[in-house]
Amino acid sequence: MRYAQGGGFTAQEQQRRERVGLDAVERFERGDSNRTIAADLRVTVRSVERWRRAWREGGSVALESSGPQSPPRLGERQFAQLERELEKGPPAHGWEDQRWTLARIKTLIGRRFHVSYTVQGVWQLLRRNGWSCQQPVRRAIERDEGAVEVWKKQVWPQVKA
Repeated sequence: MRYAQGGGFTAQEQQRRERVGLDAVERFERGDSNRTIAADLRVTVRSVERWRRAWREGGSVALESSGPQSPPRLGERQFAQLERELEKGPPAHGWEDQRWTLARIKTLIGRRFHVSYTVQGVWQLLRRNGWSCQQPVRRAIERDEGAVEVWKKQVWPQVKA
């Protein structure tokens, strides 16, 4: 599956997709139509057409996965170290508040491992390793709705301009 952010298949997803493609090869040999195969395998007709063309040109070997497009920049041990650093919290790394942002994690990775990631690349790395975006379930008790409304009406238009 391709993502709008420029991601791609994980190794497990690549293997699953390869099995689906090889299942399609059996169906090609039986003479099933592209639409039937697509419906049965729950993929697009366009994917089946691409697989059929590859199969005609190179046989079932053409549908085998060539593996990940590039090795991960952070290995498993390095990612485990990153998780330990994240558990220490942002103040331990020089930030004043308790928020981990993707930009801060990107900076931490650069400082700690001397590896460059984009902000989107950091998000893909975290998501691939089971992390998710966390937001508070409820608002803070200290929140002053009146002050928020004043800010929205008076301050925000000036800042926006």
